[in-house]
Amino acid sequence: MKFSSFGEKYTGHSGIVDLMADLGEALHTRPDMISMGGGNPARIPEAETRYRDHLVSLLQAPDGAYNILGRYQSPQGDEKLLKQLATLLRDEYGWPVTENNVAISNGGQSAFYVLSNLLAGKFADGTSKKIQFPLVPEYLGYTDAGLEVDFFTATRPAIDLIDDHVFKYRVNFDELVINEETAALCVSRPTNPTGNVLTDAEISQLDRLAAAQGVPLIIDGAYGTPFPNIIFNEVTPYWSPNTIVLLSLSKLGLPGVRTGFIVASEALIQAYANANTILNLACGNVGPAIASRLFEHREVIEIGRNMIMPYYRDRAMQTMDWFIAAMGDVPCRVHKPEGAIFLWLWFDNLPVSSLALYEILKEAGVLVIPGHDSFAGLKAPWQHTQECIRVSYAQDPALVKKGVEIIAREVKKLYANG
Repeated sequence: MKFSSFGEKYTGHSGIVDLMADLGEALHTRPDMISMGGGNPARIPEAETRYRDHLVSLLQAPDGAYNILGRYQSPQGDEKLLKQLATLLRDEYGWPVTENNVAISNGGQSAFYVLSNLLAGKFADGTSKKIQFPLVPEYLGYTDAGLEVDFFTATRPAIDLIDDHVFKYRVNFDELVINEETAALCVSRPTNPTGNVLTDAEISQLDRLAAAQGVPLIIDGAYGTPFPNIIFNEVTPYWSPNTIVLLSLSKLGLPGVRTGFIVASEALIQAYANANTILNLACGNVGPAIASRLFEHREVIEIGRNMIMPYYRDRAMQTMDWFIAAMGDVPCRVHKPEGAIFLWLWFDNLPVSSLALYEILKEAGVLVIPGHDSFAGLKAPWQHTQECIRVSYAQDPALVKKGVEIIAREVKKLYANG
């Protein structure tokens, strides 16, 4: 069977597809495998109880099952929910938005796919434009989102060595290039995979630079503000008429409902709604129905602030301490954990590639994410891209601790054998 160019692209090699397939196969054939690679959120009983109670209440209401299961949403999403979210964003954060600035998506991945291809790629006049990542590493799932090849550009970060065990990436504004080929800037905040949180000053400067070039700034807030707020330091939720903010219910503990939100200019929201109707017809109803309950009394803010964020903050610090203790003299640094649900480990002068380390650890019984696919758009060779892995600490603490010990043991072997 022959496929089109689209088919060739989306049936060929893809880092995220290969890793998800490997994850499923490994966990099926080896149930004792410690999964520290995926992005599945932790089970937080207090939050789960809230969601379950809301779902039961929704189904027991008059016509409740029909409203959730038996009808389509409008192209932009349920009008009541759009108004609720816009009101929450105005009242809590002062964002000058209405329901015309908000749309519902089938998850953040779907939203980014539609938006990035609306903004970048080939144009009718024959020119091409690209999405620029001002800071890499960035989310693995972005890598193959573009319909065109050579869809991204990226700027190599500056690195601050905080101490012998901790480092932090910063946007290298001196090297950042925004020109006529730039369709948009894109950052995740907190950053998946590193847990980096761009400062208020960095976000403001990026927005100013993007606006000066006449392009938007995409802020992927799947882990960030205003919800689920998995950010461990004080930051200001940010939106301007030039930004596109992506939000999600997944990391609140609701990945199965595949529900996200886009906050952007009215023109872009209308364009998104039209494109999403062609691609998906409509979004699902279960996630928006639960979200409506969470937005109604600002419960979504309270859950993020009092349940979700403290849980991950404590787990992040605990897991980082475990890694530092277990690694001993191995030249390992952990990216400063500022948010999200991962730690990013950098092994200076790692004797093998990150992919080879991934295979070694899988054989030893631990699944991680190799770092090399998280540098999309970076053109110049950089050895650092082969020296990093991402690990999740969202699983049972005892399993995470065991996984840390296995990772340290195998890495020590590699350096010893040099």
